[in-house]
Amino acid sequence: MSKPLKQIHLAAHFPGVNNTTVWSDPKAGSHIEFSSFVHFAQTAERAKFDFLFLAEGLRLREQGGKIYDLDVVGRPDTFTVLAALAAVTERLGLTGTINSTFNEPYEVARQFASLDHLSGGRAAWNVVTSWDAFTGENFRRGGFLPQEERYSRAKEFLATANELFDSWHGDEILADQATGAFLRDAEVGSFVHSGQHFDIHGQFNVPRSPQGRPVIFQAGDSEEGREFAASEADAIFSRHATLEGGQAFYTDVKKRLATYGRRHDQLLILPAASFVLADTDEEAEELAKEVRRQQVSGATAIKHLEFVWNRDLSSYDPEGPLPDIDPDVSADHISKGRAQVRMYRDPLATAREWRELAAAHNWSIRDLVIETGNRQNFIGSPATVARTINAYVQADASDGFILVPHITPTGLDDFADKVVPLLQEQGVFRTDYEGPTLRHHLGLTHPDDLRGEERAAS
Repeated sequence: MSKPLKQIHLAAHFPGVNNTTVWSDPKAGSHIEFSSFVHFAQTAERAKFDFLFLAEGLRLREQGGKIYDLDVVGRPDTFTVLAALAAVTERLGLTGTINSTFNEPYEVARQFASLDHLSGGRAAWNVVTSWDAFTGENFRRGGFLPQEERYSRAKEFLATANELFDSWHGDEILADQATGAFLRDAEVGSFVHSGQHFDIHGQFNVPRSPQGRPVIFQAGDSEEGREFAASEADAIFSRHATLEGGQAFYTDVKKRLATYGRRHDQLLILPAASFVLADTDEEAEELAKEVRRQQVSGATAIKHLEFVWNRDLSSYDPEGPLPDIDPDVSADHISKGRAQVRMYRDPLATAREWRELAAAHNWSIRDLVIETGNRQNFIGSPATVARTINAYVQADASDGFILVPHITPTGLDDFADKVVPLLQEQGVFRTDYEGPTLRHHLGLTHPDDLRGEERAAS
């Protein structure tokens, strides 16, 4: 018997300004005006995507003490944008990254419960932690938490938020106009939580929302992150978008679910993926090269090299050879708040490897950064891209993809119009939404139903 075809999950990431987007392209629009968010979200909904995803930036990145235009130079508040988009979409899920290191459970639970009500059950929360003191300087606590404490706080943060969500069961509002009784239970919403990170009590003031709780996403790739996802999350974002890397990650995370009494289908794995489309595969390859050169200007190439060298390299010619000097391996880093810094655990070894590559291929600094940096995951004609995406999902390299276009806000249009219909023809992607909530789109069980299953099992 042949294995049944998996249904593909697709989502769209509104990327803002970073080294994936080409904000200088004439086709690019604003990354902060609401009209851009509306166009992007409505395109995703027209294509029947599961959700739109917003990342979070709590502080502008710096290099050498100065803000620069490589990365996010202005990102509006997640909840404000998602609440506004709830009014101009009907089915599209609304996923936001909210930090568990610098926020408080009551505040975040109240915001997500409100968003779930406003959207009719389409809210999702990407639970993240913050790793650097640089970001912490924006908050009254300042500083940062060691990795083990970050995940400890994140787990307790989510558990506490769930206690608040569950303090309402959904049947407490009578609103009996004849008797004047509004609530069935005057103690509804009561909670008491005392733990290592939070000691709070009171009454939660947002009634049970359509999904009960927001869908929970997680993005960590560390051992702690994978365990957190396996125990708590409904979906995990992955950076492993190659076939082999994706399959290894997929197998590793899925096998952890049984430890927590969870089924294989209770956690979706969704890598981020960029794409370049053209009429033919050959044209797409040429366009992809052009896009990569647009993404990596000379100034950008020098900034990227500074991630590894941890030195001011502004005097170097980006079209010239790599520096002869070695990286500075001191603890204080020139690039503040950038996660890429953590990718290069051994800067001296990376520098040696890059020098060898540059010498072998006669690459300049800019050539090296282009060739070793981010590359598009899917390149080709619409038929090729549709076929490749389906092959990855059917081979258990993922359950779908979060697409990151390089043009905002219209970069998703061609995918929606040319690739999605081909996936629908193959019978691996929906032609219409089957239910109103994000849990319906993702095939996830409602928390109330899960509790019923747990009671029945016991």
